Amino acid sequence: MKRTIITLLPLLLWLALPTRAEVQEHLQEQYYDVQVVSGQSLNRALNEASPIRQNGQIYHAYARWQVQWNFWWREQRDGRCRIDLTRTRLNATITLPRLGGGDAQQRQRFAMYLNALREHELGHYRIGQAAAAKIDTALRQTPEYPSCAELQRQANQRANAILQRHIEQERQYDRQTGHGRTQGAWLTE
Repeated sequence: MKRTIITLLPLLLWLALPTRAEVQEHLQEQYYDVQVVSGQSLNRALNEASPIRQNGQIYHAYARWQVQWNFWWREQRDGRCRIDLTRTRLNATITLPRLGGGDAQQRQRFAMYLNALREHELGHYRIGQAAAAKIDTALRQTPEYPSCAELQRQANQRANAILQRHIEQERQYDRQTGHGRTQGAWLTE
């Protein structure tokens, strides 16, 4: 009899723990090449080289992020269900230009511009980080439901609502910063 109690004790302790969570983040930078010759407009060279085009607009940098979530639940004998474990992943890629050629003044100007571009795109990434953290928290705080089907539906609705709010926050971020202009990501030439 003691052996059964000892064997069940770790399982009972694990079941009594609060919901466990794990947020994983992966950020990757990728580059496209820009060739500029002395005297050439840096802005024009970037516009010609940039692969980033949306709605008829050319952008010199871009951040793309995606949040994925999983959760595991435990069903009680009476059918009630609650989440025991969550795993939320944020995968992001920032695309930036890489300068080749140019004179010292162009390279210096590009370096300052690139820093501002990177900072702006990291702002997008931080919005993705906030989305992932809030989704994970919301999933862990999902209350118990009368059935696992209802739990799954409600948890995914909560996560998707948070995701949509952060996608809108990204749009507002671009409007407020003029797609990075107010942060120095702007070439006048």
